[in-house]
Amino acid sequence: MDYVVIGAGSAGSVITRRLIDAGHRVCLLEAGGDDNSFLVQAPMGYAVTLPTKINNWAFETVPQVGLNGRRGYQPRGKVLGGSSSINAMIYTRGHAADYDDWAAFGNAGWSWQEVLPYFKRAENNQNFGGSMHGQDGPLHVESPKNASPFNDYFFEAAAINQHPLNPDFNGESQEGVGMYQTTTKDGQRFSAAKGYLYDILKHPNLKLITKAHSRKLLFEGKKCVGVEYHHQGTVKEVKAELEVICCAGAFGTPQLLQLSGIGPAALLQKHGIEVVHDLPGVGQNLQDHPDYIAAYKANTTDLMGYSIKGFAKMIREVWRYKTKKSGLFASTVAESGGFLKTDPALDRPDLQLHFVSGIADNHNRTSHWGHGFSCHVCVLRPQSVGSVEIASSDPMQAPLIDPALLAHDDDMATLIKGYKIQQQIMQSPPLAQHVTEVLYKPHLSNDGDIEEEIRNRADTVYHPVGTAKMGTDTMAVVSPKDLCVYGIEGLRVADASIMPTLIGGNTNAPTIMIGEKASDMILGK
Repeated sequence: MDYVVIGAGSAGSVITRRLIDAGHRVCLLEAGGDDNSFLVQAPMGYAVTLPTKINNWAFETVPQVGLNGRRGYQPRGKVLGGSSSINAMIYTRGHAADYDDWAAFGNAGWSWQEVLPYFKRAENNQNFGGSMHGQDGPLHVESPKNASPFNDYFFEAAAINQHPLNPDFNGESQEGVGMYQTTTKDGQRFSAAKGYLYDILKHPNLKLITKAHSRKLLFEGKKCVGVEYHHQGTVKEVKAELEVICCAGAFGTPQLLQLSGIGPAALLQKHGIEVVHDLPGVGQNLQDHPDYIAAYKANTTDLMGYSIKGFAKMIREVWRYKTKKSGLFASTVAESGGFLKTDPALDRPDLQLHFVSGIADNHNRTSHWGHGFSCHVCVLRPQSVGSVEIASSDPMQAPLIDPALLAHDDDMATLIKGYKIQQQIMQSPPLAQHVTEVLYKPHLSNDGDIEEEIRNRADTVYHPVGTAKMGTDTMAVVSPKDLCVYGIEGLRVADASIMPTLIGGNTNAPTIMIGEKASDMILGK
C-alpha cells in the first residue's frame, strides 16, 4: 500500500477519497464496524446511540474538579464515518476570526481566507450559494425539512430578548438565532463516509478493514513504516510505502502516538514504552465546550417524549419514515439554536445555544415520563485546558481523558452569564406558556446558586480538540506547513487533534475541512 490511513471518520474518509482519486493505493483501518444500521442512517437514531455503546466508544473522563468531582461522558463514533455517523449532524464552521487566530499563533496557511476554499470544496449546499458556500462538493448540506413548530416559539422568545434571526450561521455574520443546516439528504444522515467513501468502497486501490483496532505504529529508526492492529482475534501488520496518516481523533490520535513511543518521555517510560521521540505536546492542550442544559416538560406530542399518546404516534412515525423517509425520525431533534454575545463589545459570539424539541438530560441517559423541550448553552472559547494520557501500555484500555471542564474561573463566569441569557429566553411567553414543569432548579438568580447548579449538571457538548496541535512552539506536535509529526518521517496527523484552539461552533465541518486541506498537502498541491 502507498498509504495507511487510521480512522474512517470525518477527516480519514476525506483523505482516503482524495488519495484514491489521485491514483494511490490506500489501506483504511477503522476500529468500528459498518454503518448500515437504522440507528446510523435515520437522523433521530443518535438519540439511541448517544447514551449507549452502540457504534460508540462511550468514554468517561477522569473525575472533574470543575464538575464537583463527577466523571464527564465523552461519546465518540466507533463506526464507518466516525463521529459524523453518531453526531447531531449540525453543519457549522465556527467564526472567521477563529481561523485568523490560528494564523496569528504561527500557523501560516490556516487563516479564514485560506481555509474557506476547503470548506467550499467539501460542501454541496442545497439552500445557499454565493461567495461563502460550495454547491458541488461531496458533502450534502441542507436546511431542515421536518422541523418542530417549537423552533418558531424559540425564535419568538429570542426576539423578545433582542436576539435577531440569522438565516445562515455560515454566512457573512454568525450572531443571532436560527435553524441549523445539517448533513442530511432524503431524510437520512449524510456522514463523511457517505459523502466520500461510498462511491469507492469497491475500488481496487482501496483496502478497507473494519473492526481493526490500531495498536501501535511501526518504525524503522524514526521513520514510520506501518501499523500494527488487532483484527478478528489476531494481531496483524500493514506496511505503507509512502506514509501513515493518523486520523483517530482528539482521543485516539494522542493515545496511539503515546502507545507507539511518541510523546512525553516520562509518561512513556512510566508505562514501559520505548521512547521513539520525546514530544511533550502529545496529549496536551485538550479543549472542549462546557455545556449546561435547561429542560422543561410540556403537554404536547409535537415534542419528543414518553406517553401513551406518544407511543401511538411513534408507531405511526416509524411507518412514515419507512415509507417516505420523513417525519419525526428524519429530524435531527436539535434543529435550531444561536450564537450570542455575553457583552455587545465582543468581536464575536462567545456562547452557543442548541434548542432541542425533546427533553435532553444527562446525554439522554436519564429519561422522564412525558414530553418537553430543552436548551443547551455552551462556552465557545474556554480557557480551561486538559489532557489525554494512556492509562497503561495496553492498547485496548481506554485513555485517561481530562478535559478540565470549568477549571478556569473565566469559563464559569461566562457560563453563568450564558445561563442567565438562556433563562431569559426560555422564560419568555412564547415558550413559557407551554411549560407544565421546570426540571431541576428553576429561576435561580444568585450567582453562587447558579454556579453550584452548573457544576452539578454541566458536561461536554461533544467537541474535543487540540491534543496533537499544529504550531511552531515547543508544545506543537505537527507542522502547520504539512501536518507532519515533528521528529518523525512518514507520519502525519489530520483530524480535530491538530486544532491549536477550539473554534466557536460544532467541530464536524472544520474536521472535514482539515481533511480536505491535508489531502492537498499530502499530494503536494
